[in-house]
Amino acid sequence: MSTVSYVGDAVARIAYISSDIVLSVQPSLSHDSGFSRQLHLLILEQVQILRHNADPLLAAFQPLRSGKVVSVTTSSSILLSSVPHLYKLAQYPIVLHVSLQPFGQPDYSEITSIRQSGFVFLQSETLQEAQDIALSAHALAIRSGKGVIHFFDPANSFDDDPIRLENRELARGLLDVTEAWTDHTELSDHSPLYVDDGRRPMVNESTLRLVGNLQVQSLDKEADVSSGKVAKGEGSSVGSSARGSSADSRPTISSATSLSSTRVTRPVTSEDILDYISQIWAQLNTVTGRTYHAFEYSGSPNAEYALFVFGSTGLFVDEILAANPADGFTECGIITARLYRPWLGSSLFDSIPATVKKIAVLEQVRRKTTKWGPVFLDLLSSLKTGTSSSESPKVVGHQLGYIEVATARQALRGIFQNLKSPSSVQNLEVGNHERPHESIIHDSLIQPKIENAYMKILEQLFGQRLYVANRLEAAHAGVSANIATSPEYGFGSLLARMDHRKRFIGDVEEAAKSQDFTTSVPQEWLSRWALSADNPSKANELAVEVIARLSTDGSKLSSRLLSSKALFFRESQWLIGSDAWSYDLGNSGVHHVIASGANVNMLIIDSQPWSQRAAADAARRKKDIGLYAMNFGNCYVASVAVYSSYTQVLEAMIEADQFDGPSVVVAYLPYNKEDDSPLTVLQETKRAVDLGYWPLYRWNPYHEDSGKPNFALDSERIKQELEEFLRRDNHLTQLMNRHPEFSANLSESYGTEVRALQKRKAKNAYSKMLESLYGAPMTVLFASDNGNAESLAKRLGNRGKARGLKTMVMSMDDFPVEDLATEENVILITSTAGQGEIPQNGRAFWEAIKDNAELDLSQIQYTVFALGDSHYWPRKEDKIYYNKPGKDLDARIAFLGGKRLVDIGLGDDQDPDNYHTGYNEWEPKLWQELGVADVGGLPEEPPPITNEDIKIQSNFLRGTIAEGLEDTTTGAIAASDQQLTKFHGTYMQDDRDLRDERKAQGLEPAYIFMIRCRLNGGVATPAQWLQMDSISSSYGNDTMKMTTRQTFQFHGVVKTKLKSAMRGINKALMTTIAACGDVNRNIMCSTLPTKSAFHADVHQISAIISDHLLPSTTAYHEIWLKDDNEKQTKVAGDAVVDQEPLYGPTYLPRKFKITIAIPPHNDTDVYAHDVGLIAIKNRNERLEGFNVLVGGGMGVTHNNKKTYPRTGSMMGYVAADKIHIVCEKIMLVQRDHGDRKNRKHARLKYTIDDMGVDVFRGKVEDLLGYRFEEQRKFEFKSNIDTFGWQKDELGVNHFTFFIENGRVEDTSNHPMKTGLREIAKVHKGEFRLTPNQHLCLSGVHDDDLDNIKALMKDYKLDNVKFSGLRLSSSACVAFPTCGLAMAESERYLPELITKLEDCLEDNGLKHDSIVMRMTGCPNGCARPWLAEIAFVGKAYKAYNMYLGGGYHGQRLNKLYRSSIAEEEILEILKPMIKRYALERQEGEHFGDWTIRSKIINETTEGKAFHEAVAEMESDDEA
Repeated sequence: MSTVSYVGDAVARIAYISSDIVLSVQPSLSHDSGFSRQLHLLILEQVQILRHNADPLLAAFQPLRSGKVVSVTTSSSILLSSVPHLYKLAQYPIVLHVSLQPFGQPDYSEITSIRQSGFVFLQSETLQEAQDIALSAHALAIRSGKGVIHFFDPANSFDDDPIRLENRELARGLLDVTEAWTDHTELSDHSPLYVDDGRRPMVNESTLRLVGNLQVQSLDKEADVSSGKVAKGEGSSVGSSARGSSADSRPTISSATSLSSTRVTRPVTSEDILDYISQIWAQLNTVTGRTYHAFEYSGSPNAEYALFVFGSTGLFVDEILAANPADGFTECGIITARLYRPWLGSSLFDSIPATVKKIAVLEQVRRKTTKWGPVFLDLLSSLKTGTSSSESPKVVGHQLGYIEVATARQALRGIFQNLKSPSSVQNLEVGNHERPHESIIHDSLIQPKIENAYMKILEQLFGQRLYVANRLEAAHAGVSANIATSPEYGFGSLLARMDHRKRFIGDVEEAAKSQDFTTSVPQEWLSRWALSADNPSKANELAVEVIARLSTDGSKLSSRLLSSKALFFRESQWLIGSDAWSYDLGNSGVHHVIASGANVNMLIIDSQPWSQRAAADAARRKKDIGLYAMNFGNCYVASVAVYSSYTQVLEAMIEADQFDGPSVVVAYLPYNKEDDSPLTVLQETKRAVDLGYWPLYRWNPYHEDSGKPNFALDSERIKQELEEFLRRDNHLTQLMNRHPEFSANLSESYGTEVRALQKRKAKNAYSKMLESLYGAPMTVLFASDNGNAESLAKRLGNRGKARGLKTMVMSMDDFPVEDLATEENVILITSTAGQGEIPQNGRAFWEAIKDNAELDLSQIQYTVFALGDSHYWPRKEDKIYYNKPGKDLDARIAFLGGKRLVDIGLGDDQDPDNYHTGYNEWEPKLWQELGVADVGGLPEEPPPITNEDIKIQSNFLRGTIAEGLEDTTTGAIAASDQQLTKFHGTYMQDDRDLRDERKAQGLEPAYIFMIRCRLNGGVATPAQWLQMDSISSSYGNDTMKMTTRQTFQFHGVVKTKLKSAMRGINKALMTTIAACGDVNRNIMCSTLPTKSAFHADVHQISAIISDHLLPSTTAYHEIWLKDDNEKQTKVAGDAVVDQEPLYGPTYLPRKFKITIAIPPHNDTDVYAHDVGLIAIKNRNERLEGFNVLVGGGMGVTHNNKKTYPRTGSMMGYVAADKIHIVCEKIMLVQRDHGDRKNRKHARLKYTIDDMGVDVFRGKVEDLLGYRFEEQRKFEFKSNIDTFGWQKDELGVNHFTFFIENGRVEDTSNHPMKTGLREIAKVHKGEFRLTPNQHLCLSGVHDDDLDNIKALMKDYKLDNVKFSGLRLSSSACVAFPTCGLAMAESERYLPELITKLEDCLEDNGLKHDSIVMRMTGCPNGCARPWLAEIAFVGKAYKAYNMYLGGGYHGQRLNKLYRSSIAEEEILEILKPMIKRYALERQEGEHFGDWTIRSKIINETTEGKAFHEAVAEMESDDEA
């Protein structure tokens, strides 16, 4: 049978089964309490986690008022600070399970301090008692309507034997609320939170009846109980005390009249509580045999001496049971209070033998505030009022300290010697008052590491000037961390510190007039300092000089001033707190700081994620500290978010420090747990800021004095929407002035009722349009994530119209679900997204029907067609995801009564014609069932528009791009233009982190654009770097991405800023044309820092090839580059009539990529591109020519074996002066022979495999008029970068920075972007972007070396001491901007590597290079198919794992595992890394070892990529 071993677990289980809501109070969200370990295993919806310093008991009011049964599991640390709430909560049936702290030496004063709060207090001591008393507490709360506190010392039962799990049948019997005999006052829905709402538990005198299976005992002391006579001391003691209780003052009611009398209600009394708990314990005794009483006595029945212990009893019980006559306490007893409040003296008398003459009271109370202990006074009062003075036992008070196990017997001897003495000493302390500090375990405040983001900014800005008054690690003698970190304590310490400095300034002013210095020099400096003492910059600048002069003076006065030398500096004084301060601004002390007007800065970190805002307790809502502070008019206020705008955080903190008065900086740092990853914080911050939940702003009330606006809005998206609103509002205002008759309609708000009717209006308009048509209605609803399902639905709708049907086509989410039952024929078409999920534009529809049991669809006919990929999930257990959305829809609509027209159709991407195979079988059946299969005279359908159509109709890449940029009604451009803008170097995307939220708000996606520059060979000047930096800040998301194609990429550019960004790039003498699209793209070239002359030769060739293959259209200049007079500003050529002599009007079938590698470094992955050029040098170490590779390519479609990556095939050798012509001819053969019908088969790699290498070579040679020469010898040794400083053959220095995944940005830990900007201002050489996404600072002469090194050190840019795995890693952008991404990549790979680095170090591989790459989809931007270890995103948090790539980039890898998550990745890699460390041969790389060890099979060519994989894909369908 299952058991439980720990008291916290036992109590937590009882709380869980007895409550609707469990409030689990923890030291922090990521640190468990004594209860939360068990609660985490249970249903999360029922358990609400709260931090102990966030006023947790406030969260109890809302569910209590709504009728929920609530319990709280907490340590005793919250009790005193919660006193204002306890008096109200005591009138509700809530149970607080309190674990006394600190562990091992609990302080029971936290219980005695709140004993008058109105709660019932129950105490347990052992593990079994804790389980029983916890259950009793819940039963008592339900029956009495009163709050109950169950408290216990967890250390007391730490060594107890395990007990059985709770008896659920017993629990049900005790918790049967239908038998509770209490009534309560009605509550208003608007009862105030902090004011007594008048609620009082009431008892109904006329309904005394059976409770559970036990009859309530009558007030008549002769009454019987159905289970037998209740013996003295085992039932209610009311009215039957052997010593004559004087406590029972209730009117006596006979059992005969209690059931028939008029209903009389009265407040619940102490005696009622005793009756209830006695009944509960009697029922417990009947089932378990365990007996409990209000006061427990154990020991001799004839004892003359007894101990009343209010504390940990375990030691004393063990010693008394094992005592021998020589000890002097064999004939004694121990008394403990099981029911501490209400305190009922009559029950105490019943529990102890009449022979007891003296009682020693032992109170484990650390905070002694009165001479006599509270329990001592309770006991003394009861004995004096309950017995005659002659019978009354004498009471001797003791204070119980910490006692070691070895000294327990000695302590007992001392207690009984004092007790038996004729003149007993009162208040004798037993044991040590303080336990050894190292043995005390208690909840302590911990600053989450994630908050270091803000702390480091403060430290970087203010350095030694920074003083945080309530810093956690600061020493505050005699003050607990909870108090020392509070704002009121910190504020008090700051006031004292400021007062101290004022006195010090006075002392300095006096000293400046004194003649007690050895020389007159200190006087002069002290006078200058005193005049500037309140000016931070001047005072701190002078302080250094003053201290230096005083140090050399040597006088006594100098020494006295130097003893307080820290006060010469004007500090930047801060209080730092959390959003826990926001719940009660007065109680927390925030109000006092703001109202004081003192020059104090507060940084308040709000950690509530945007995604949890809806779950927040409305009655316990946080106050807006920023708005509150603004109302005072004397306070600087800023709202910031470091993961949104680092620059704004810097500005706000500097302004706060400079502001003379209180400053409040409210900082956003959302996390679910304190150990959340930065990626999680980044995603939550993006949502909150971009959706307006967390606005970024700064407010300075004194700016208006200088003519500046007080308020500065820093949230870009809110600013844009505000500008749009103001434009629209201005337009409407003008319209209303011109046409007053329309004023009311125009000014009407677009409220929620209007938005709710949008779907219905659209549907009704559609229906009205179809009324004039004949034939049966057909409603086609689609859910599509990649356009296939939508295009099928529209085509089906058109075909239905041609057959005479009244057809309506809509996305599922645009259709009002409540109208579904009124339709006649419903066709649902859905694709499969993510991990078997319904696409985004069908999720709301699915959510509305999946749990709706009231929707009656018995009158509709329906069918479903689903699109999916049967090979997408190779493991049998995952086959359920194949076409899961369609299958779920089919099953659910059938369950709701729908009648199938046709069985569900399943489209499979693995069929010969993809999903069309299944669709072409399904559609004729549908027409047959609808009776329109044999309709004649159907019109021919126009062929679908392809990319080739778009290109040929675009007028040489113009399309309607210019018109689309002028359209301000949307942030998007037309679908056809989205294809054309790629040729211009920009992709339209949307912020995928915000998709769901914006859709829920009825907004279009947050459309943004990515801009990619064209940068030959990755070489940029310092001026170009500065311009790119400026563009990223002014128009992008304040970051730059250095791509795997050696160029700059900007993200987050909105449409209105797109043209400005393009012009900014043009001003840097750079361009974006042909950076994307079906043309030759950016030419790549090895960075080669050690051979500058050779690099210059090769780079020159790359520029020649790039210029030679550049498109000739002038559309780029017309659209993007115009001056103020709207005249064309051309940067290349003066063509009047467009023509494309190389490309023609349809350009290439697909993208075309060329790269140059310089042996022995294959850093450009020369085998991975359409054309790979291997530079061959002559005897003089200069360029001679190139070996030419063709047919490389990385793009793949998951589980589509017709697509595969391929490494380039050798064509031969060509001299350097002819290479641009060779590249042209290769491109022309691809132009004329590439597949223009199937874009997945259009790359050069497929053309060569279809044609054969020799045939392809022959066609190229025919165009050239000569043959390729035999290839020249070469050798590659690596394809990664060499980091750190290197010298070239000319003695010039080069430094390669490690830029993780190419993202250049400022963070709190690393101001990289700022540092590189400062370096660019002084650098005289080049910036070379590497193909592995890093950066080479090239051409640093020795004269400039020290200055550059100093800047690098200042901005932490000189660190390249990372693990070999991290230095060899690479990742694409993926989420949130890439529309093709299926999983995280750039934001996740660093985290994964961190989790592997300990394993690498343990196995001696920390500095060994292993090439690891990650992409969010199979298109291969980071060239994953050549990596030794690769992860390719397949669904959110799921990746395919590939092994066996060549370290030099010469060999493809192969699938090892499919659709695995992080846990499986680590389980696979860690043992594999250990094995590699043990088994590898000298110089053997990881990829080679995996093949030699037969972990993976070698991929010999691209066509063999899918063969002999480690995890065979199954064709079995689930």
